[in-house]
Order: sequence, then structure tokens, then C-alpha cells
Amino acid sequence: MAVVDSFPRQYARTQRLTLGEPRDVTVSADGRRVVFLRSRGGDDPVNCLWVADARTGEERLVADPAELLADHGHLPPEERARRERLRESAGGITGYATDSAGTVAAFALGGRLFTAGLLSGRARPLDVAGPVFDPRPDPPARRVAYVSGRLLCLAELDGSWRVLAGGDLDEPDTVSWGSAEFIAAEEMRRFRGYWWSPDGSAIAVCRVDTAPIQQWHLADPADPSSAPTTVRYPAAGTDNADVSLHVFPIDGSEPVDVEWDRSALPYLAGVQWGSGGLVITVQSRDQRRLEVLAVDTDTGATDALFVDHDDAWVELVAGSPRVLADGRLVTCADRNGARRLLVGGVAVTGTELQVRSIVSVSSGSAGIAQVVFVANPIDDPTVAHVHRWSEASDDDDGPGLTTLTHDDGVHAAAVGGPTVVIRRAHLDAPGGRWTLPDGHELTSHAETPLVTPNVTMLRTDSGVPVAVLLPHDHDGSALPVLMDPYGGPHSQRVVRSHNAFLNSQWFADQGFAVVVADGRGTPGRGSDHERAVLHDLATAPLDDQVEALHHAAEITGALDLDRVAIRGWSFGGYLAALAVMRRPDVFHAAVAGAPVTEWRLYDTHYTERYLGDPTDDPRPYDQSSLLPLADRLTRPLLLVHGLADDNVVAAHTLQLSSALLAAGRPHEVLPLVGVTHMTPQEVVAENLLVHQLEFLRRALGLATVGPQAHDPSTHEDDR
Repeated sequence: MAVVDSFPRQYARTQRLTLGEPRDVTVSADGRRVVFLRSRGGDDPVNCLWVADARTGEERLVADPAELLADHGHLPPEERARRERLRESAGGITGYATDSAGTVAAFALGGRLFTAGLLSGRARPLDVAGPVFDPRPDPPARRVAYVSGRLLCLAELDGSWRVLAGGDLDEPDTVSWGSAEFIAAEEMRRFRGYWWSPDGSAIAVCRVDTAPIQQWHLADPADPSSAPTTVRYPAAGTDNADVSLHVFPIDGSEPVDVEWDRSALPYLAGVQWGSGGLVITVQSRDQRRLEVLAVDTDTGATDALFVDHDDAWVELVAGSPRVLADGRLVTCADRNGARRLLVGGVAVTGTELQVRSIVSVSSGSAGIAQVVFVANPIDDPTVAHVHRWSEASDDDDGPGLTTLTHDDGVHAAAVGGPTVVIRRAHLDAPGGRWTLPDGHELTSHAETPLVTPNVTMLRTDSGVPVAVLLPHDHDGSALPVLMDPYGGPHSQRVVRSHNAFLNSQWFADQGFAVVVADGRGTPGRGSDHERAVLHDLATAPLDDQVEALHHAAEITGALDLDRVAIRGWSFGGYLAALAVMRRPDVFHAAVAGAPVTEWRLYDTHYTERYLGDPTDDPRPYDQSSLLPLADRLTRPLLLVHGLADDNVVAAHTLQLSSALLAAGRPHEVLPLVGVTHMTPQEVVAENLLVHQLEFLRRALGLATVGPQAHDPSTHEDDR
């Protein structure tokens, strides 16, 4: 039967065109094997575990969830929470860990433990007590640790198991061992709570007590018979979880408590245990001070390896810090206006680069330090390149930087031994491609998008990156405008990647000129650009959207500034609602999805970084809140929110709606039943795009015909 497939349907069905593409790529220590996850098709959400030969590119299936476990979709609460923090909507194997050599992998399916031989290509279950969460083999591949509920357990390869940490009868049910607390996973990007020693003789384990955190109750209004879900949410200015670290020898001897000044530095932002020893990264509550501490695993005492301070905040950088075998620290820090790579305290990159992440650190057989990292030119955040710094350059005449990628695009890497595997994403080709050293590519089954971005990249006089997308058949006439930003910290929209603009192009093909801009506060353009939002998350981001709009209108001559709408999700939703309330002279309609409307309702680590502690100074919160602006709304506003959202809770939208109603300001609210901060449900994701389009057409006085009637992305497919 012929089925008409529109872009919204394809985008939802393929989970934003991500299904079927290789992901979670790692390389074995000897560089011979590339391990990755991939589903069998572009609309297949079930990921399998694969291994490729790094030299020939030959791929082997190692673990297929459909063959291993019939009911692999049943997930324990910890796994559901992990996927929400990761914005993970796929199924099957969504994460794995390997031993240090990359010969054995462990993963969980349906709350059960599985191991896989990456040389033999065979996977098998280990029948241990569960539910199993976050299993990790020890470095020598002799046993597997895993979290089960509030316990950290050890499994032997014969299937026997025991509890390593937790389970004391007098311990309250607010205490857990081996898991990351909410803000560690949501804001620090620390998704794990335990770390093996290199020889497998001990594990460093987080103890988390959530008792100090206030309780919130999230109800399901669509099912009044169900009891509310109680969560402990650390809102700005309130108490966090009590987090400590302990070293447990696996021989059962007494654990060692790791000691540092937890009152001054309460945030455990990172833990790394490698050949250079056990190292932890801790932060002050105001995030202006960061310390990297070396841990004496026999006594628990700590010594500072690195201390950083910033009057605004110290940024956490993915993959940083690392320790070389000789004890030197490899880290990143903002110096002279740029984020720079430091080795042994010395900056080895200049101010022309903005370092985004550290991929790998090694000393090599000759003891020569090498660091592979990702950075962008500070004057062009639309690209990201993979670089290598080495103590010896190619001609052995001294240290030097080598750029490993050169074509305009967004690049990433995975490294093992001498092998560097590169992911490339460009404007002129959909998706991303993982390339092996000899030119072979990991196979991608991702579908080809039904829209093709017609994008022009611009930059305002102040340097704000802007993308303008027009209909492919545009005749040059002035078009109604849709601003489509995220606009906040830690995320970019204007990047040289084809798939970054698919949604925006679909709206453009419905008759809009779509403008996407990354203003102040977004990453990539140096310290001052990021820190422009200190104590004010509203003014600079909104001003830059206005500047981008006017610049795009001047350059293209295709924008009708009398019909300008704005849409966004999360911070973008906040920015959209802010725009129509603060600048109705510029913006004539808005769609605000999952917006943060009152920053006192958002979490500690994110919000206090930018606005400080509201109990010390409430003014930044008052100035950035949308609630006091309710009586200023004069433009059409659609608020969209998932009622099951535990990140930006639905109270944000409900409180703003209540304030708008009290002020006599008409608006629309679209509640999404059972939806969290992401919208993985196919029917919801598809129809949400269509609903926004129809609202924007009504709000701007445009024809409200159905999108299918003239949608250039429509495609007939025999299914």
C-alpha cells in the first residue's frame, strides 16, 4: 500500500534521522577494533553491538537484543532516568563499557546483565540478581561491577555475585551507592557513580544521600487514579544531595573515605582513575573555584594538582582533566579570553582556538605525551576540528599542534592506540560519517532526509553567527519570518552540519524565511561571549536575536519584518516567550516549548552558575523571570509542555499561564500527556510540528491550509 511520508512523519519515525547511524564509538587499546552501536535500519530503534576491523572496515554483529532477550524493553527506574538525562530515545543496547584492552564488553538489557567477547563475537547473559544498571568490566576483564537499585554489586564471570557497597540495615532509603545524582548527570555530564582501579583491585564509589533535597510531586492529570511521582529536585537556592567518595577494595577489606573540604567544594564534578592515579575534580557551590585533587587511596588524603578560579564561573570541559603516566595533568582552562589546553600547567594552545573537549591522552611507548582534542577557531564557532598536540612534532624538532581535519564541518573522534577514527558532518551531505584510518567508513543505515537545507551562513557586525533558510522555490519576495533559536549556554544551532537545519528547512518550505542565530551565552566564541549572560539570562540573548534578524533582513532582502514569529524549546522556549513580552515591536507571535519561566524553579548547578544564589541576591532572578512580564503580553503565544517533565517541570508553564490569565492576557497552552523534556513518542513528535505550523499561520494572518497539500517533503513509499 502506498503511504505518503511527510518530513514531520519521517523526522519522528527516525528519531530525528539518528536511527541506523553508528554511535557510541570506541577503539580498542591496540587500535585494531572499533566498537560501536547501530540499529539495522533508519527507522529501527533497537541498537545492536558491533565490532569493525580498524584496518579493513569489516563489520561483525556481536550482540542483537532481539536474540538475547525477548522483553528487552523493560527498564529499571535508574535506566529510565539515565536515558532521560542523556536525552536517549532509542532502545536495545544504548550503552556499554569495555575492559582496558577492549576485548570484553558489558551491557544491560531489560534490567539483566550481559557480557560480550569482542574477539569471539559472542554475547551471553550472566544470571545475577537485578535489576542491573550501568555494568562495567574491570580493566583486566576478570569480573563485572554493576548497580542494582541502591547497591553496587560485583559479578564473577561464572554468574556468582555479591554486594560490594550499600545494604546496611540502618542506612536510610535516601542513600544510594554507585549512581550519579540528578545534577551530576543533568548538568555536570557525569553519568556514572563508580570507577575501577587500573588493576581491578578496588573501586571508587560515590555515596549519594538525597535526604537534604526538597520533595516535589509530579502528577499525571490524565490519570487521576494514579498516585503522583515523588522526586527530589534541587531547585536554585535549596539544598543539594550529600555526595561523598569511598574506595572499596574488592577483597572485602575496609573501605577508605576520600577526604576533601566538602563544605567549601561540595560538587564532585569528575573522577578519573588511570595509570597516573586516582584524581577527582571538585567545585565550590558558586562554581567560581575548581580544584583537581590527587587521592592517596591508602589513606583517603588529597593533594591539589590544579586550582582554578574565575570571577564568573569555571567551566567544566568534557574529557578534562586527564593524567599522564608521569603524573602531569592535562586539563582545560579559560586564559586570555579563550579556553586553552594545559599540559602540566602550561598552555599549549593559543588564543586563536577554543577547546571544546579532550578526546584522549597518551604517553606512548617512548613516553612522549600526545593529546587529541576538539576545538574550533575562536572566530568561527560554526565548525569543530580534531587536533593533536604532541611533545614531538612530525619532524621531531619539538612540540607541536597538528590539525587532523580540514574540511568545513563538525568533527568528532574516537582514539585507541595509534588509531584515530573521525566523524565528519557537513552542510552538503546528510548525517555524519565515521571514517577509519585507511579510508573505510562504518556503514550508516540512516535515512536520507526528505528536506534539503537551503541555507546561507552570515555573521552580524558584532560577530553573532546567523543561518538564513529560504524555500527552494523562493521568487525573491518578502517572506514572513520565523526565528528558530536555542540561544542559551552549552548549545549551538548555527553549525556547518546538514542535519542541524532539517526542522528549520521544513518550516522554510512552508513559506517562511527562517533565521537561526547563536547569540551571547552560546559556546565557541571565547570567554567574554559565554560570560555575557552572568546575572542576566535575558538581555544579551534577546538583543542578539534582534540584531541577527535585522542583519539577515538587510543582507537577504527577503524578510517581511511586519510578520515575525519565534519558536524554541527549553532555553529556546524561554527566549521565545521573552521575545514577545519584552519586544512586541519586533516579534509578533511565539511558540514556547518547555520554557523555563521562573529560574527559581530550575536546578542549582545550572541556574546558580549564571544567576547566583537567590537567597543571597534575588535581583538576577527577578530580572530574568518571565512571570513579572505577564501583563506585557500583547502578541499570540502558544505554550507547550510535557506533563511528565522532571527537568523543566510543567509548573513553569502553568505558573506563567496563571500569571497571564490574572493579567487578562489571552494565550494558548498545549499540554503533552506522558511526555518528558524530550518528545520521543512518534505521533507526538510528528503532530507537534504540524500544530506549531498551524498556530504560526493563524497568528501571523497567513493561509491555514494543511501542510500536506503543498509540502515539498511529501514522498510516497510502498510499505
